[in-house]
Parts: sequence; structure tokens; C-alpha cells
Amino acid sequence: MRRKRKAMAEINVVPYIDVTLVLLIIFMITTPLLNLGVDVDLPESEANTVTIKEEPVVINVDKSGRFFLSIGGEFEPIDAATLKKKISAFVKANPKVPIVIGADQGVEYGRVYQAMVVAQQAGAKKVGLISEPLPAAK
Repeated sequence: MRRKRKAMAEINVVPYIDVTLVLLIIFMITTPLLNLGVDVDLPESEANTVTIKEEPVVINVDKSGRFFLSIGGEFEPIDAATLKKKISAFVKANPKVPIVIGADQGVEYGRVYQAMVVAQQAGAKKVGLISEPLPAAK
């Protein structure tokens, strides 16, 4: 005669713990490698601050003259041709979106001008420059 086994009412959590530990290790290794922003030393000015109603498209130019694009998220390195295509597609979907350009103080003017021309050729109606406010006088 064969005995019937009772159903086991416990959940075996050992495989879940293994998976969780592997994911934890992966995240611990990859998190420091993420490039969350671009290190840009913006110039300081006494320009008036402008409030923008919607999230702008941001183009950053770093010290070496490379372009970085952020459309409501993280900055991604990008070349001029791809920059024009992406901005053009985004402007077609959102024609009133403002585009702002932030450039390091050490970047030559021609590189910043090239970013402005790319934005204009992509169909942007509003293109602005980003600066840091002057430190408050003591």
C-alpha cells in the first residue's frame, strides 16, 4: 500500500535569497559606474532668471568640446549629427519645448555656437544659454 504525502505548506525561500544576493552584488558593482551627469563649470553672470513652464531639452558641452544631451533624464554623450536628429524628432512632437545649452567656461565659443546652430536647424523655436548666478556680495 502506498502512503499519500501531505502537501507542504511552506515556501522554499532559499532560491529567492540566492537571486536577491546576486542582484545586490550586480547593483553594487554597476552603481558607481553610472554617469549621472556631466561635469560642466558654468560661467557666472548677472542675467535675470527665467522660469520655464515645461521641462527643457538640455545640451551640455564639456571642457573637451563633447556634446551631451538630456531630454528629461540622464545625460548621454552624442555627436552633432545624432544630436540634430534627436532634437528634430523631439521638437516635431513638442514644438514649443525650450532648448537650453550649458557649456563649460573653458570651451571655445565656436563649439557652443555649433550647438546653437544644430538646435536651430532641428527646428527649435527657443534656444537659451545656462549660467550660474554670481555669488552674493557679503
